[in-house]
Amino acid sequence: MAKKKKNPDDNRRIIADNRKARRNYEIESVIEAGLMLTGSEVKSLRAAKASLGEAYASVEKNDLYLINANIPEYLQSGRFNHAPKRPRKLLLHRREIDRLAMAVQRDGMTIVPLKLYFNERGIAKLELAVARGRKYHDKRQVEKERSWKREQSRLMKNRI
Repeated sequence: MAKKKKNPDDNRRIIADNRKARRNYEIESVIEAGLMLTGSEVKSLRAAKASLGEAYASVEKNDLYLINANIPEYLQSGRFNHAPKRPRKLLLHRREIDRLAMAVQRDGMTIVPLKLYFNERGIAKLELAVARGRKYHDKRQVEKERSWKREQSRLMKNRI
């Protein structure tokens, strides 16, 4: 009896998803990073309250930081709360940070967060993408192709 391949997405508990990123950017490569968080931030994430809508990652002082990600305050933590939009350090190997920094400098790419989730061990992880921004006409073309593929699948489904 053959073993079923395990899907890595099965054990993830997704907290925030940046769906606009797939529309606004052409994604080149994806990488997983850890986050340096405070206790109240983790509690807030466990309550599934976070937003990656206008977030991006930036290389500053040879470290990678997540900028503009909104993790709201955890009300029960009282005076030991965190700032909702503070820059958060991302945990990656030095080689990976250097590769991302070179892609941003040389090729004009952007580092965009795609998903924020807890892995199977309960550790908060961030899925980052090295992406190139799409122009308005590119977005329209992609939307046309997607709608045509949907229409094709409907036609084929009705044909059978």
